[in-house]
Amino acid sequence: MNCPKCGFENPSEQQECLRCGVIFSKVKAATPFSEEAPDDFSGGSEGQTHGVPWQELILRVPDKVNSTHVWGRAIVLLVLILWGGKLIFSGITGNAAGESLLHLANLPFHEFGHILFRPFGSFITSLGGTLGQLLVPLVCLAVLLWQTRDPFGGAVCFWWFGENFLDIAPYINDARAGVLPLIGGNTGHSSPYGFHDWEFLLTESGLLRYDHILANFSQAVGSLLMALAIAWAGYILLQQYKNRA
Repeated sequence: MNCPKCGFENPSEQQECLRCGVIFSKVKAATPFSEEAPDDFSGGSEGQTHGVPWQELILRVPDKVNSTHVWGRAIVLLVLILWGGKLIFSGITGNAAGESLLHLANLPFHEFGHILFRPFGSFITSLGGTLGQLLVPLVCLAVLLWQTRDPFGGAVCFWWFGENFLDIAPYINDARAGVLPLIGGNTGHSSPYGFHDWEFLLTESGLLRYDHILANFSQAVGSLLMALAIAWAGYILLQQYKNRA
């Protein structure tokens, strides 16, 4: 007897699930189910978490999708493509990500990251700004996949995650130059040591001479992630278009 709630395989004579405790007779009275658990709740095999297949998480498309929602998401995807292309092809020196409206959304999470990681010492506190602005899109991604089962929304958050690497790249690239304006109107050169996150991080780790290489790596990673996110969103949207009501 596979549990209809969590997919756990129980002995055939079992009256309630040994894993989640659901009482089978009550579930039968509410919604009849077969002896085999639905595909959405098959449990225990490799590539699954808590009985939910990864494919179901990232590629789920309802049987019927409201046409208005499909066209609205198509507009969102078009924005991601055009905006992403502008951010990617402007390059590090263009700093389009740092001058975009999205930078203003990333900045509070960057500053919150410094506060969140402050108990772990000065090095992690400086790194915490970057970690903060990278973690928030991932948290949103996890919520949209696990809680709302919205892979298109997850793809948008994945695009945002990649965009943050583009947002960080000019900051890394500025570690030695110290000319980018920082909060308060200062620059790396006019600020005390430690105020410019990546000057401090790369100096303390002995990697300051590699600032341009690391910046280009961040730009490349971000560009790749954004392209993958667009492909993911495009696939989901195509399937939703086929199932539009």
